[in-house]
Amino acid sequence: MPAEALLELKGVKTFFRVGRGLLKAVNGVDMAIRQGETVGLVGESGCGKSTLGRTIMRLHRPESGQVLFKGRDVWSYGRPERKQYAKEVQMIFQDPSASLDPLMVIHDCVSEGLRIHGARSKSERYERAVELLGTVGLSKEHANRFPHEFSGGQRQRVGIARALALRPELIVCDEPISALDVSIQAQIVNLLKKLQVEMGLAYLFITHDLSMVRQIADRIAVMYLGSIMEMAPSGRLYARHRHPYTEALLSAIPIADPDVEAKRRRILLAGDVASPVGLGSECGFRKRCPRATELCGRERPALAEVEPGHFVACHRLGGQAPNPNPNGAG
Repeated sequence: MPAEALLELKGVKTFFRVGRGLLKAVNGVDMAIRQGETVGLVGESGCGKSTLGRTIMRLHRPESGQVLFKGRDVWSYGRPERKQYAKEVQMIFQDPSASLDPLMVIHDCVSEGLRIHGARSKSERYERAVELLGTVGLSKEHANRFPHEFSGGQRQRVGIARALALRPELIVCDEPISALDVSIQAQIVNLLKKLQVEMGLAYLFITHDLSMVRQIADRIAVMYLGSIMEMAPSGRLYARHRHPYTEALLSAIPIADPDVEAKRRRILLAGDVASPVGLGSECGFRKRCPRATELCGRERPALAEVEPGHFVACHRLGGQAPNPNPNGAG
C-alpha cells in the first residue's frame, strides 16, 4: 500500500443474491484515496456508486477483496477497532430529509455520535453541536428546531455538521447535492471545499453530475456496471479522456452558450444496458461500445495505466494486465 494512501480498495466485489442469481453491484474495484484528497466517483444511476460507498462504511460486506484503512483491512477489525473506524470515517447521505430523525431536535441529531461514543456531558454535547452548526453556516437559534423546519440546503448542512462531530479523516459523500437546487448545490460544494482545507479532510464524492464534480475533485473515477472504466486527475479526464463511456458521459454535459450547444456533437450510445445479475467475465460495456471486439465478450479488461496517473479499462488501450494500485498522479 502506498505510504500516502489513507484508504485503499483492492479488488472489492459486493454481490447481492437475487433469486438464483447474483447481482454484481461492485465488480472488482481498485482505488486509493490520499489524506486531504477528493476522489470523485461518477456514473449513471444503478452503476454501483452508492454500494461502493456503503461497502467502505462497513454497511455491506464485500464478497471478496479488501478495504484497507491506514493499511489494515476494515473487515478484520475487532469491536474496539470498529468503533474507532466509525469515528474516523463518516458519511453524508443523499437525502437529508430521510437521514435525520424527524423526532429529534437538531442539536441532538448533530451530537448523537458524541453520545454513542461516550463523549462529553449533555451540556458539552450541546455546545459542540452549536459550534458545528456555526461551522456549516447555521446559527445557535437553529439548534432547538426540528428537521421539518429547515429547507433542503439547511438540512444538508446539518448532515455535514453531524458527519464532522467525531472529527473524521475521511467522509463518504453519497450524492450530497443531487436533491438540492442548483444554486444551493454550489453553496454546499464550496462549504465542503472550505472544510477540507481547514480540517485536512479526504472525500469520496459520489455523484452523477459531471459538471459539478469537476469543481471539487482532485481525481475522478468513472464507473459502469460495478467496474471502474477510467480514472485520472480531474483536468486530464476532461481534456484527454480515453474510454468511450467517459466520452459519451462528457458529451451529455449541457453548455450554457446556446450557439456552442447547437454545434456540438452529442454521443448517443446504442444497444441495451447489460444486466448486473449473472454478469460473467466479459466487459459490461461491450454491448454499447463502438470499439468492442471479440475479446471484450470473453474477458473483462483490467484497469491499466495508459499514461502517468491515467488509468483505463479497455482492451484497445492496453487494459490486459491488472494494476493493483491505481493511485494516479496529482
